[in-house]
Amino acid sequence: MNFLMKQALGGATKDMGKMLGGEEDKDPEAEKEKEEERQEALRQQEEERKAKYAKMEAERETLRQGIRDKYGIKKREEAEAEAQAAMEATEGSLTRPKQAVPKGCGDAEEEEESIMDSVMKYLPGPLQDMFKK
Repeated sequence: MNFLMKQALGGATKDMGKMLGGEEDKDPEAEKEKEEERQEALRQQEEERKAKYAKMEAERETLRQGIRDKYGIKKREEAEAEAQAAMEATEGSLTRPKQAVPKGCGDAEEEEESIMDSVMKYLPGPLQDMFKK
């Protein structure tokens, strides 16, 4: 059936679509303008949506603050800041870096010298002279 229709009309099938309201010649300027309008509408919708959600969040925050005030609860950021300040205040005693070698656990020579010095104090003079040499 399609074949017979094409044969009867010849090459006029392309024009038939235009006559029936199908494809029309499109103006590139009009398309560009239409696209710009569409993009602007999308931007405007996005801005309206963001404003709407910002307003909703502000309302929620006022409710949250009312609850915090009523029950004496602090905001998370404030509580974290206070905890951080407390850690900084106690930093000197609890979080002091460890020493590589604790005092009294030094080299063996230092210990021997200190032990020898303490023993020498209790020896009589002539014995001290003997040990010094």
